[in-house]
Amino acid sequence: MNPRRILGLTLRYFYLYRSSVPRLLEQLYWPVVDIMVWGFVTLYLSRFEGALPNFLAYFLGGLVLWDILFRSQIGVSVAYLEEVWSRNLLNLFVSPLRPSEFLAASVAIAIMRVAFTTCVTLAIAWWMYDFSALVMGAWLWAFMGSLVLMGWAMGIFISSLIMRFGQGAESLAWGLIFLIQPVAAVFYPVSVLPAVLQPVSAAIPASHVFEGMRQVLDGGAAPVHHLMMAYSLNLAYMIGALLFFYATLAEAKREGRLLRVGE
Repeated sequence: MNPRRILGLTLRYFYLYRSSVPRLLEQLYWPVVDIMVWGFVTLYLSRFEGALPNFLAYFLGGLVLWDILFRSQIGVSVAYLEEVWSRNLLNLFVSPLRPSEFLAASVAIAIMRVAFTTCVTLAIAWWMYDFSALVMGAWLWAFMGSLVLMGWAMGIFISSLIMRFGQGAESLAWGLIFLIQPVAAVFYPVSVLPAVLQPVSAAIPASHVFEGMRQVLDGGAAPVHHLMMAYSLNLAYMIGALLFFYATLAEAKREGRLLRVGE
């Protein structure tokens, strides 16, 4: 083994990471996300000295709904990445295909992915843990609809970032959504978060969905307010994501970045 060749290749990877902000952030946010999520779970459970609340339902319900959000986002993002990996993006956008048609197809494949994985997770939760998310009744479908919309908005936004910064940003397709998980109140209520993070949580549609989920599982009042907030935020974020996508696409065409896609 030649130490100089090993050093040369090591330096190559070092310079690659040093020049790529998304790659550097990826090294940082995974440990930060893990410690925040499970730290807040621990804080929440420490409030109860005796019997715990309906934590199994909270946890499994949160996992099922979180997976719907994640699959919705990843379905849209990966549809774009498939064209990047196959170096087909330029061919698509010089054809008569409209950007809206491309996005509609991405959403369609995301729907199919979500439908399949949701059926699987619901079946496993019922079979192995005797938990049925259907106990939420019609509210379950309202929660799912909001999370799907949020996933689409995030998927379009992430696709725009990859178009803007290149394949060095493709790790955002799998990692960016987990950056919001600690403040999305998936496994614990918003009240567990520090006061400085609670306004951030209030600006995330998913946090209203998960708060509403716990409210329904506890047999409380109808979560109309949480759903109204979630859908209103989703509408605003979807409009912003679409505007950003079209602006980024126009810039990429103008500067010839579509010619260099995949490099």
